[in-house]
Amino acid sequence: MSDQNPVFIPGPTNIPDRLRLAMQVQTRDHRAPDFVETFAPVLEDTKRVFGTTSGRVITFPSSGTGGWEAAISNTLSAGDTVLVARYGMFSHRWIDMCQRHGLDVQIIECDWGAGAPAARFAEALNADKAHKIKAVLVTHNETATGVVSDIGAVRRALDGAGHPALLMVDCVSSLASMPFELDAWGVDIAVAGSQKGFMLATGMAILGVSEKALDHMESAKLPRTFFDFRDMLAANAKGGFPYTPPLQLIYGMRESLKMLFEEGLDNVYARHTRLAGGVRAAVNAWGMGLVAQSPELYSDTVSAIYVPKGFDSNALTEHAFSAYGLSFGVGLGQMNGCAFRIGHLGMLTDVMVLSGLAGIEMAMADLDYPVTLGAGVAAAQRHFRVTRTAALKSAA
Repeated sequence: MSDQNPVFIPGPTNIPDRLRLAMQVQTRDHRAPDFVETFAPVLEDTKRVFGTTSGRVITFPSSGTGGWEAAISNTLSAGDTVLVARYGMFSHRWIDMCQRHGLDVQIIECDWGAGAPAARFAEALNADKAHKIKAVLVTHNETATGVVSDIGAVRRALDGAGHPALLMVDCVSSLASMPFELDAWGVDIAVAGSQKGFMLATGMAILGVSEKALDHMESAKLPRTFFDFRDMLAANAKGGFPYTPPLQLIYGMRESLKMLFEEGLDNVYARHTRLAGGVRAAVNAWGMGLVAQSPELYSDTVSAIYVPKGFDSNALTEHAFSAYGLSFGVGLGQMNGCAFRIGHLGMLTDVMVLSGLAGIEMAMADLDYPVTLGAGVAAAQRHFRVTRTAALKSAA
């Protein structure tokens, strides 16, 4: 029965039975008229989640990493300069990809636990009088550190400098769980995936793309075939794909959007805020600290938590799995061995989160952590009771 335990990693997330059933469809003809009737509304409805009316949604059979590659290869050329801040494992990986593609990567080094440095972006953009910088790449929600960044502030840095660079954003672990405003924030390409806030299996990269970004397709010289926006958009215009689509994921995506809209996006975001608050209450009761440096940086989808000195976070997550069948996120990069992560996004409720907190507390007690058994659970219970009461009064 261990496969019934929910996972508490930042993704892939738990898949609701409703979505598992939606994805369990028999092979169908993706060139038949009924596929068009399914696929076109998925593209249109996903725009609501990205917060765009003017942008386009483009999908590829891939993960978020493929989405990153599609973003840069369709808009840039070898030798182009891009501006990126490194403040976690996923911003680091995007830097690595750009370097492998022959881009000139201008890196702003930041502490892990900090957010996107809008002021330092502004300084670099103002200094770039020749407009050599062609794109600014930002990780909205740094999954390795549990940090959310202010994308609107980065847009203001670009506008304040009068700079024409594209703004590209990794929102893989935030989209469909936290507010995202592609139009309002002036984002040109936002990259997400099927396996996190959309609660589906891994296998579909989902991009929100502005008209400004699409204007770069013809001048971009980086090679692309599988990830070519032009091929995908031409096929999408006729209701299809340029090659075999991930049919099961598309049917799952249709149902996922229904679930999100039935709950209401604002309610989805509020639920994630409540769940995150309960986890942070537990962390405080344990006497531990978050990797995120200040409250405005706290993510509503993942918390990275420092373990006490002298303890190994990898041993903790391994014991939680072997003893209790529970999965938590390991520390990545600089966080390896000194922090673990609790994912609190997707298909989760108050009670499910409490089960995870109880499980990790038992693992801590087994390994002689200086925690009082039940302290974190009780703190989270108090938070959930108070905030649920307040939410019910507000709804009334």
